[in-house]
Amino acid sequence: MHRPFLFALVLLSMFSDAGTRPVNADDAPRIRFTRMIAHWDAYGDPEYLKFVDDARPEVAQVGFYGGHFWSLSHTAQFAGYPAHFPVRGIVECGDWFTELNRQLHARNVKVVGHFNIKFLVGDPDGPEGPRGFFKFYRDHWDERELGPKPVADAKDLLEVDADGAPIVNNSYKIGGMKEYWGCLVNPHWRTVLKAWAKRGIERGVDGYMINYFYRHNCLCTHCRKAFTEYMRERFTAAQLKDQFGIADIATHVFPEIVAWHPPAESTPLRREMLRFSQIANKRAYDEVFVDYARKLKPGLILGQWNHLGDFNQVSGDERCLLPAELWARGEDYAWYSTGASACYTDLANGWLGEGTLQARYLGGALGGRPFVLGKYESTRTRVAIAELAANGGVPMGFYTRFKDPAARAEIVRYYRFIAQHDPVFRGARPHAESLLIYPRTSIHEGKMDALLNFKDTGHGLLDAHRLFAILPDDVAVPEHLKAARTVKDAATEEKSWSRFDAPKTVRVSASVPASGGKLHFHFVNYNRIEPEKPKSPGRGIEDEKPIATKAFACDVALPAEFKNPRVTVFTPESPTPVEIASKLETGRLKFEMPAFLVYAVAEIQPGT
Repeated sequence: MHRPFLFALVLLSMFSDAGTRPVNADDAPRIRFTRMIAHWDAYGDPEYLKFVDDARPEVAQVGFYGGHFWSLSHTAQFAGYPAHFPVRGIVECGDWFTELNRQLHARNVKVVGHFNIKFLVGDPDGPEGPRGFFKFYRDHWDERELGPKPVADAKDLLEVDADGAPIVNNSYKIGGMKEYWGCLVNPHWRTVLKAWAKRGIERGVDGYMINYFYRHNCLCTHCRKAFTEYMRERFTAAQLKDQFGIADIATHVFPEIVAWHPPAESTPLRREMLRFSQIANKRAYDEVFVDYARKLKPGLILGQWNHLGDFNQVSGDERCLLPAELWARGEDYAWYSTGASACYTDLANGWLGEGTLQARYLGGALGGRPFVLGKYESTRTRVAIAELAANGGVPMGFYTRFKDPAARAEIVRYYRFIAQHDPVFRGARPHAESLLIYPRTSIHEGKMDALLNFKDTGHGLLDAHRLFAILPDDVAVPEHLKAARTVKDAATEEKSWSRFDAPKTVRVSASVPASGGKLHFHFVNYNRIEPEKPKSPGRGIEDEKPIATKAFACDVALPAEFKNPRVTVFTPESPTPVEIASKLETGRLKFEMPAFLVYAVAEIQPGT
């Protein structure tokens, strides 16, 4: 259940001070796509390319070119988690990816490779000598392929603790090896990343989806020096003393330089450490991929794989404290994982297992660039696709289970539906009657109650079927949303608002196509027969079990230019538009939305 609704005044005047930053010029969408597939497993199966032929995605997020590849492709664990390489060997696997990329290009599919930026598996030493990444660095680094090694000892590339020992994790135990972390503040590590990025481009990738932007409590000399300089540039000597008790920044020794941390344990200094961490990661990203790799291959598609969950801030989200002028700058699309927060339903208590709020936040924050929600959803395949399509995103995140015939059939059906109605989705912008403001400034100040208010109000607006968009409070209102009205309370109802007599298991959104002239209302139905075990994510599509809606009334406010409007409805199950009866009364259009299974679109266009 949601917390009781809290009043959340969302006034356009809020933007007069904080919301003055337009989308950066280099952030204008350079690539638009509406259908993608992403796989870490089974992409070596003979059925994979046959599935590509059937589903016809525009982008395939597949293959590995960063830490996973160089740590594991040569090991006995090559076929296991996380990358599930189809063949063993650095050369052999690299050649295999080159051929896969060629095959995908022959199908007019762009290839975006996964690039693990710092998560390393291996052992620096042991009875067998170095293993994993450390074995690669000592014995398999080919200078003809990668250039000179930046340092002799791989341990000099790693994040370290206060004693100078590498920070070690033992979470996955792949082949009995531990996990280490390259330090993105370390210039030598960035040299390694550039060599890897260059090699992937030579193997035919069109872009990279880059992940593992975690900075830990690294206290290496590079991090210490960089954080000291950060604090010196951001605060005066008087501010450092008054706000943080630092008498002399030049000689001060920080016992920690943390990144993510529990909000309840946050302090102004710890938030500065997190902000520094995220800026440092962004600078590394820009240096390696935007400034270096994109010059090697102009037009290189770039994106970050980040985590949002149920709006986890300070303790999660790789750019939760990143300044607005750096947020997603230079990226073509974004991937955000919702994790376990959105892969099950609890319908009796109003939990739809959805990412609607997250999608609308990303749509507003990214200024129209594509985005994906990674929902780890192998059961509700249709909902996962529909939710993104309805809210300006790109289906789908993960688990396009092409080896399951039933799942494959629905993925193909839904992808072909999106392709058939391409003008509805490509470059569409939200049509909203109100705005909900994401309190990014308050989060930066550690005021987490503002985030709770945002979520409560947002869920209330969704339940009431309001047509609303979301914008962060540090982004200027784009032209197409300047007429949106204020949101004062999720329970408030204004006569001028559109109304939909749909059940609470249905979400409603609206969009305008890139060419204008029409309105599209999107309806996503989350109702289903749930698994017997409460909050179970299900076994697969056999547990999706959607329950169709009944017909319901719609009463929508139309722009003045919509004369003699006509309404057509289409669904993935019935993709040919069917005109339905409607009645126009003083600028409002009334019609009955027919019953549908999971996803339906109602198109409103002026008549003759």
